[in-house]
Amino acid sequence: MAVYKEGNKWRVVFRYTNFKGERKQTSKRGFATKREAVAWEHEAMLKTESKLDMTFESFWELYKQDRQARLKETTWETKKHMVETKILPYFKDRPMTAIEAKDVIAWQNELLAFRYENGTGYSPTYLKTIHAQLSSIFNHAVRFYHLGTNPAKLAGCIGMEEHKEMQFWTQEEYLQFSEAMMEKPLSYYAFEILYWCGLRMGEMLALTPEDFDFEKKTITINKSYQRLKGRDLITSPKTPKSNRVITMPHFLSDEMQDYLAMLYKVKPTERIFPVTKSYLHHEMDRGCNETGVKPIRIHDLRHSHISLLIELGFTALAIAERVGHESIDITYNYAHLFPTKQCEMAKKLDLERTAKIEKGKVK
Repeated sequence: MAVYKEGNKWRVVFRYTNFKGERKQTSKRGFATKREAVAWEHEAMLKTESKLDMTFESFWELYKQDRQARLKETTWETKKHMVETKILPYFKDRPMTAIEAKDVIAWQNELLAFRYENGTGYSPTYLKTIHAQLSSIFNHAVRFYHLGTNPAKLAGCIGMEEHKEMQFWTQEEYLQFSEAMMEKPLSYYAFEILYWCGLRMGEMLALTPEDFDFEKKTITINKSYQRLKGRDLITSPKTPKSNRVITMPHFLSDEMQDYLAMLYKVKPTERIFPVTKSYLHHEMDRGCNETGVKPIRIHDLRHSHISLLIELGFTALAIAERVGHESIDITYNYAHLFPTKQCEMAKKLDLERTAKIEKGKVK
């Protein structure tokens, strides 16, 4: 290890042995004082030796090395933004071993007290998510770096998951809306896929010609589209269950063949809906304004598809397979839409008991 001056600034050269037994070297220059350079050298040593006397900020760097490659880029960017804007400013200079539950509670109180210019604070769901990010970092330290306890767990969670009210379009409402989309084929066929197949928006935006089998009238769902930092990003679907094959109704299969025929020299692996989510939001607003159909979110088209399938009498298991959910999620989230079985059960019990009594009388 060496700390020395370069002109008016200080530089650190730090040598260490990595987990493969290889000798490595890292350096950093530009420190205004020797004290800052020595402090950085000390943190580098603690990180290399995985000693939790290091600051929270230094452990965050370790956490990034351990976790970033294991998460989707979009997931990681969301996590990174929360940590760097809501957590690091408060904890970054504190040693990991010195952070206690009372410190986490003080941090939570600051989040709870925050107000935007309009007087509103962070939503309960956002508060819960931020706290989960902090707890995840401490859990990692406990599990792999011998931290004694997770102070975020001891402090307890804040916020709660909000279940936003699901809104639906009836089939009549959707058909009215779709008429306004017909002047723009891309918009019309995109919304047709969303409503009649129940795809997530990212799944629909990732579709390519090779995903369609018109002989079997199927669509293969195996990827999702995101726009991240000005780049088009194709990732795996939301969950393993989301990888699925969907059968289209006959009319939609015909429509999609017509649409693909309109596209000029489209390649098998080229996106057939080369737009972003913001475009679809704009088109949704346009269609609602033109037709007077009640505004709903684009994701509510998925709910509308599920509610239509429930109305048609399909089971939670069959619906879950089509939309890429667990059947228990369909049962829990849409239980109020399924025809009540309680009265039917009671009536059958009545009939069963009556039949047994009548049978006994005959004997």
